[in-house]
Amino acid sequence: MTQSKLEILPGEHTRLGANCDDEGVNFAVFSAHAQRVELCIFSDDGKSEVERLVLPEFTNEIWHGYVPGLKPGSLYGLRVHGPYEPQNGHRFNANKLLIDPYARELVGDIRWGQAQFGYQMDSDEKDLSFDESDSAAFMPKCKVVDPSAYDWGNDTGPAIPWARTIFYETHVKGFTQLHPAVPEKLRGTFEGLGQRAIVDYVKSLGVTSIELLPVHWFADDAHLLDKGLRNYWGYNSLGFFAPASRYFGPQGIAGFRDMIRAFHDAGIEVILDVVYNHTAEGNELGPTLCFKGIDNFSYYRTMPDEPRYYINDTGTGNTVNTSHPRVLQMVTDSLRYWAQDMHVDGFRFDLGTILGREPEGFDQRGGFFDAVGQDPVLAKVKLIGEPWDIGPGGYQVGGFPPGWAEWNDKYRDTVRDYWKDQDGTTQDFAARVLGSGDVYDLRGRRPWAGVNFITAHDGFTLNDLVSYNDKHNEANQEDNQDGHSDNRSFNYGVEGPTEDEGINLARERQKRNLLATLFLSHGTPMLLAGDEFGRSQMGNNNGYCQDSDLSWVHWDGLPASAEALREFTKKLIALRHAQPILRRENWRDGMVVSWLNPGGGEQTDEQWADAGSTTIGLRLERRQTERDSGLWEDVLILFNPHDGDVSFLLPQIDIGWTVVLETADPDGHARPVDGSNYVLTSRSLVVLKAGIGGDHD
Repeated sequence: MTQSKLEILPGEHTRLGANCDDEGVNFAVFSAHAQRVELCIFSDDGKSEVERLVLPEFTNEIWHGYVPGLKPGSLYGLRVHGPYEPQNGHRFNANKLLIDPYARELVGDIRWGQAQFGYQMDSDEKDLSFDESDSAAFMPKCKVVDPSAYDWGNDTGPAIPWARTIFYETHVKGFTQLHPAVPEKLRGTFEGLGQRAIVDYVKSLGVTSIELLPVHWFADDAHLLDKGLRNYWGYNSLGFFAPASRYFGPQGIAGFRDMIRAFHDAGIEVILDVVYNHTAEGNELGPTLCFKGIDNFSYYRTMPDEPRYYINDTGTGNTVNTSHPRVLQMVTDSLRYWAQDMHVDGFRFDLGTILGREPEGFDQRGGFFDAVGQDPVLAKVKLIGEPWDIGPGGYQVGGFPPGWAEWNDKYRDTVRDYWKDQDGTTQDFAARVLGSGDVYDLRGRRPWAGVNFITAHDGFTLNDLVSYNDKHNEANQEDNQDGHSDNRSFNYGVEGPTEDEGINLARERQKRNLLATLFLSHGTPMLLAGDEFGRSQMGNNNGYCQDSDLSWVHWDGLPASAEALREFTKKLIALRHAQPILRRENWRDGMVVSWLNPGGGEQTDEQWADAGSTTIGLRLERRQTERDSGLWEDVLILFNPHDGDVSFLLPQIDIGWTVVLETADPDGHARPVDGSNYVLTSRSLVVLKAGIGGDHD
């Protein structure tokens, strides 16, 4: 490096990261235990470190400085000096170029090697000896970004009411990579996802909110790259303010914002799956990329008596320490940035229980929940928790505070078991269909607090759930040892694809049964992208490393059954939107709920206790304030998971019953019931409304 040509002034400490104005850029980074922080400025191609400036001021544990004349687009990184004392939780090594935790864009990728590691492994496989190799040439560089450079116009989010919300979970690249209507140069990008054909398709389904797998900047694990694989899902975050550049199109960050605007223009919300529970730096043997080298002891939870080692409640090697006020600030600053500057409508928190962990364990009155609940921005967006981790007391379904929704795995497991006709599931199935009031009807929480799902990115697709008894993850190169083994799936006689017509008919009907249950249940439904037309991953239930056509959504060459299932899904969603009685907003709304047995009476205690009695009927009655509005006031949903027909005695009413939907006859039209007994076809679901007539709009 030549002698510095740039001046650095004290600047200010109140805004962290790189923040520019018309005259220059202010830099501020938190580190309570550092002894010196250096700002490294790089050439436009990121290959040469052309300036190194010491941040001159240290205020309230923030190192800061202002560089006049520096412009947006400048590339930079950090070097942080301090003690290398792993036994005390400190891992400073100024030979390692570090990512600014608040960087809004990262340029380049990690090129793995010894240089990213702060230690040399000794013979006992302990990280004791200091490594002096410089990592700058092998690290991405931070880029100064001016958020005000983008004109949002009059863009506002659609603010879908919770009770009307339907999530659609998908992946930026996987959804667009093979789509014929997306220009090739935009496939796999934010801009590709924002293409009119994609947005129109999502809109046509009737879903209200697209939920994207992680788009924060994340790393590809070295061990995956060595196998020719990649981190596909993205649950390995490193840049909490930076979009994943692998999804950039020609417009870069502006392309992400264009995508948001395109969905908003169509009345669709955008929800981000976010990973604040851990980072890509791994355990004590992991690389030094960012937080570990800036202030390891503050950013991560370490073992109280042995701070060399990390608390690993996430199962990934480390756990972000949201009990520290500056780390908590980073997380909430990140959330506000995505909500305000990027116009995102909500967040789904991976391993969300971690964020509620304090040193004493999970606490729904902990600092993170308090901070978010009182924040004037974050309290207004959709917040969805994945309410489990592997730490002590980590399963917290129903344990999140008011205002939050939660993924409900009780729903997933019970509904899967029920449609396999598993004995003893009926009573639990009844609770799940009615919104899991046993879990969520507390502290004023509403039925929408439970996010119901049959499938998600993690696990079998809907098609594979009814096509495979066992996982088939050989492509992941882990000897089929990875992924869940408890899938509660059934192949109906043949493992995988078959030409057996009877088996295929049974599978298609079960797909319809599962989808119908999902959209007719109270709570908030979530549909996995591609399930509406039977997408398969060929039995792989852990596609985290499959950035390939195994995980990408295929749009061409689909069988006729795919279009039929898609139309059936649209019909279900339209029905849910049209009839409020199917999407309960309040536990105490005056709705009369009755569970009926095939003999026509209400379920008795003995029948609930009968493990083999799984055919059941649900009656919902609620008087509307407006007569002749087209809204249903009396609905009957009959469930038969048996492999055999069941005669069901319908309740006697003067105006009679009309069949509106039947999974055994998905193309059938509405028709009045002839007689009081209705024969439920094997493995089928039927919806009937009171009154004669087919109008269900």
